[in-house]
Amino acid sequence: MEEGIRRHQEEEGREERRSLRPYGLVDGERFFHIALHSTKLGLTGKIDLAIATPSREAASAEAIVVEYKSSEYKAGPHFALQLAAYALLIEEAWQLPVKRSFLYSIPLRLAEPVPITPDVRKKVTQTVQQIEQIVDSEIMPSPPASQHRCITCELRRFCNDVV
Repeated sequence: MEEGIRRHQEEEGREERRSLRPYGLVDGERFFHIALHSTKLGLTGKIDLAIATPSREAASAEAIVVEYKSSEYKAGPHFALQLAAYALLIEEAWQLPVKRSFLYSIPLRLAEPVPITPDVRKKVTQTVQQIEQIVDSEIMPSPPASQHRCITCELRRFCNDVV
């Protein structure tokens, strides 16, 4: 985790000097390390980067969420779910719509677009409800069907009795 923190900090320094072109933007304001909490959603998160786009018309202003990853994995469903959760947090806090997000691979120096769809928004709500049920019942969920990602998971120490 310390290595990941160091790499995120280095990337933030580069991000401040970069244009917003990798995100398809000409202009916008960057905000780093945004800690948010929503009792309404039952979520807490720390967003690596959010970009607020300026607009002559307030109706077309938007926010874009960017998550840095120290891996070369493509944006699978788990990353899309995380980005959608961040989008919901930003929308509630900033009162700006979030229609798109990006997964930024630090090793590849590549921003992969991840759309924030109605389906993934719904999946966030369902997942939060499932987690709340697990916590309330105090029953560990079943192990994943494939444990190949467990080897490098920073949370695996919590699953040792399952995996």
